[in-house]
Amino acid sequence: MGLPRTAVGDEAGEVRRFWSGLGLPGLIDVHTHFMPESVLRKVWAYFDTAGPLIGGLGWPITYRAEENERAALLREFGVRAFTSMVYPHKPGMARWLNGWAAEFARRTPDCLHTATLYPEPDVEAYVREALEAGARVFKAHVQVGAYDPADELLSPAWGLLAEAGVPVVTHCGSGPAPGKHTGPEPVARVLARHPRLRLVVAHMGMPEYEEFLDLADRHDEVRLDTTMAFTDFTEGFMPFPRRALPRLADLGDRILLGSDFPNIPYPYLHQLQVLERLGCGPDWLRAVCHDNAAALFGL
Repeated sequence: MGLPRTAVGDEAGEVRRFWSGLGLPGLIDVHTHFMPESVLRKVWAYFDTAGPLIGGLGWPITYRAEENERAALLREFGVRAFTSMVYPHKPGMARWLNGWAAEFARRTPDCLHTATLYPEPDVEAYVREALEAGARVFKAHVQVGAYDPADELLSPAWGLLAEAGVPVVTHCGSGPAPGKHTGPEPVARVLARHPRLRLVVAHMGMPEYEEFLDLADRHDEVRLDTTMAFTDFTEGFMPFPRRALPRLADLGDRILLGSDFPNIPYPYLHQLQVLERLGCGPDWLRAVCHDNAAALFGL
C-alpha cells in the first residue's frame, strides 16, 4: 500500500504554492485522523461499504497509506501542526485511545496531543489524566458515539475542559448522516451549562450550517472547522447556503482549517482551492489556514 510519488510531489508543490502565496509559513490543520491501525482499518472498511450510501456517492480513501507515509505527506504539504482525531464508539474505549494518542504525539512532535471522551463513569478521571499529560485538543464524535453531549456523565469533563481552555473538535452536525443526538440543540444545552467551553464545530456543522453559525454568534468561544465543507463532493448533497456566505467573513477569526485527511474522497489541495473560491479575500484565508489555529494553540 502506498501513494504514487509523482502525483504526491505534484500536489505537494501546489499546496505549498497556495500557502506561500499568502505569505504564510505553512498550514495548521485541526482535523486530521491518526489512530490505532486496527481502528483505522475498520473506519476505511466502513467508507468502502457504507460510503456509497452517504449522499448516494462513493467514498474512496484518497490517502490510503501507512502511518509514517501519511505523516510525511502532511509535512510535504507544509502542514506545520495537525491532530490525531480519535473517537470511541462504545464504553471502555476512550482511555485506551487516549493512551495511544499520547504515545503518537510523543513520537510525532508536529502532532497536537489529542484525546477523546465518552459518557461513562470514569470520564472525568481520564479527561483529567489526559490534560495532566499535556493533551492540547479533544475530539468528540456525537454521531459515531451515539450519545447525547449534554449527558450528565459528561458535565464534569466539559467543566474541566472549559476551565483548562482546551478546544474540543466536535462532530455534532447531522451530516453526512444524522444520528440520534446530532444537531444544534444538544450542543446548545452543553454551552448553556459551560459557556466558556472552546467548542470547535466540525464540518461547519453540516447540514445545519446556519444554526451552528447562530451558536457561534451567541458564544464567543465557539469556532467551526472547514472539514469537507464547500467541496464539490459535499456541495452535491449538503450545500452551504449562499445566503450565509457573508457570515463567514463576519466570523473569520473563529473558522479553522480542517480536512479529514486521510479519509477524504478527493485531493487535499481541493479543500484549499474551494476556500479561496469563496471570495472572502487573502486576509480571511490567512486567518483560516493558519493564524486562527496558531493563536488558539499558542503556536
